[in-house]
Amino acid sequence: MVEDVELNRLYWHSRRGMLELDVLLVPFVREVYPHLNEVDRACYVRLLECEDQDMFGWFMERAESEDPELQRMVRMILDRVQPK
Repeated sequence: MVEDVELNRLYWHSRRGMLELDVLLVPFVREVYPHLNEVDRACYVRLLECEDQDMFGWFMERAESEDPELQRMVRMILDRVQPK
């Protein structure tokens, strides 16, 4: 189980100050992150280390990350909110 301290830290790191990112990342870290495996958790943490403008482009589907694992995480987050 994910520690409360870790979740709180990730919650604050997921708040980017850009509404478009906040509405995707904050619910994801609260609702999905605790259920991810260790590989996906590490990938999410790496995603949070990226620049906001890069993430914005990826989430708006204007660009893709050169890192396939990060792009897979972006897709996982988008799939939660986009109808199939």
